[in-house]
Amino acid sequence: MTHTKSNLLNLFVALFFIASGLSAKAQDWKTEEKFNVLFGLSQPVLCHGFNFELNYIHKRIIIDFSQGVFLQFKDNALPNELRNQNIDLHMPWTVGFGVGYRITEWLNLRVEPKWHRFEFYYDNENKYQSNQITSYNTFTLGLGLYGCYQPFKKKENFLKGITIAPSIRYWPTVASTKNNNFTYFNKSTESNQQIKTYGPGIGLTPLIINVSIGYSFQIKKNK
Repeated sequence: MTHTKSNLLNLFVALFFIASGLSAKAQDWKTEEKFNVLFGLSQPVLCHGFNFELNYIHKRIIIDFSQGVFLQFKDNALPNELRNQNIDLHMPWTVGFGVGYRITEWLNLRVEPKWHRFEFYYDNENKYQSNQITSYNTFTLGLGLYGCYQPFKKKENFLKGITIAPSIRYWPTVASTKNNNFTYFNKSTESNQQIKTYGPGIGLTPLIINVSIGYSFQIKKNK
């Protein structure tokens, strides 16, 4: 898992430098109107789930909607305190939107409010409500820095719309439906343990790194 995370981070860094350095000399991207459909790679690779993102781009403004489903955090994807409690985290959904500004053709910054569902179970138990140790919803409000690179944009065929979108996001939790520390008796350790309010990212921190792939559909030709 650690090796996979390292490879994903290296890929993200490489793609981000490509995206940030390939702003075209022509300024016609500032008049673009298009629609992107993207699918995240870290969710199926690291969390055995699924994520999609929709972008509407109007000139230098970008608006997005994203939805993740059936995300599983196990083993090295969890912080030590949860691994020691023999716990798995299931996130049946994480959803939200963002509004941002295109700094260059291939780079944009967004403000992102998001909602997340956390459900905690003992390792390898069925994900039934009767088996839940505890659950809560959180609301995060943070920033995301995104690349958005079309490697074949100058082509005049179906390859034109292929899009690669690396991203780095910081989503701190600003509200939760449960107090920060939940105390319960853990049947694996046979002792009282605590479950905190966690973030939705790497190691359940607020930091999220991802690479998405998808397709861009042009709505209006550049003037």
